[in-house]
Amino acid sequence: MPVPAEYVRSLHAYELRILLALERLMRRYRWVPLEVLKSATKFSESELSYRLGRLMAMDMVRYEKTPYEGYALVFNGYDSLALHSLTRRGTIQALGTQIGVGKESEVYEAMGLGVVVLKFHRVGQRSFQSARVKRGYMPEAGHCPWIFASSSSAKMEYDALKTLHPAVSVPLPIDQNRHVVVMSFVPGVNLSRAALEEPRPILDEILDNVREAYRLGIVHGDLSEFNVMVDEKQCWLIDWPQWVEIAHPNAAEILNRDIENILQYFKRKYGIDYAFDEALARVVE
Repeated sequence: MPVPAEYVRSLHAYELRILLALERLMRRYRWVPLEVLKSATKFSESELSYRLGRLMAMDMVRYEKTPYEGYALVFNGYDSLALHSLTRRGTIQALGTQIGVGKESEVYEAMGLGVVVLKFHRVGQRSFQSARVKRGYMPEAGHCPWIFASSSSAKMEYDALKTLHPAVSVPLPIDQNRHVVVMSFVPGVNLSRAALEEPRPILDEILDNVREAYRLGIVHGDLSEFNVMVDEKQCWLIDWPQWVEIAHPNAAEILNRDIENILQYFKRKYGIDYAFDEALARVVE
């Protein structure tokens, strides 16, 4: 769950300054030493202690005694910084209910200029090492906290959506701040939960969208029935943080896997036997 809205609204300017200082300093420290944080914020020891106590009570900051006394920003704090920035920019006005959850994200409705969707990227403890291995935007070594990995993931997805829209049927990208992507609301249901009366036209449309993305130099990288939204008239390809350029050395293998995943799903659920070679030719030729 993202941080409760009332917590974001109740943040004092001093508490925002502490969160921003931790965000900056955590690029150097896993746990920011108290003296370093005190120097960065220019607060007295009593003021800093009081504000840190409030932030820890709201689960925005964590404290650790070993190997030294230090503090770290956690996702509630990072959520607060992103939501505060998006609200000040006028992108969003209110946060609504959760509408989806994945391995590395949570998705919520929100109000902006109408209904929009907020996707909170959360590259967590279990997925962090695999993300470091698989994704080009992750540093090979050094300090990269999960919050910054999540920010990189969000930027990757936002960049893909900007490149693909409107040629490919994807959500309209509206804004991005830190680990949060704001996009247009997509109607319909997840393909994995749909019961299509006419599945073949939807399969054809998915492949056509994969082709258009390929022509724009992008391979999805994680395409399956869980990353497609459908109604009876249209489909949308979603979840793009793992995309690769077609010049990537493994692009052909990744594209083949994307296509195979979709073909196997339609064969398993709807009995459609679509030859892989035919599907691949439709995408790349």
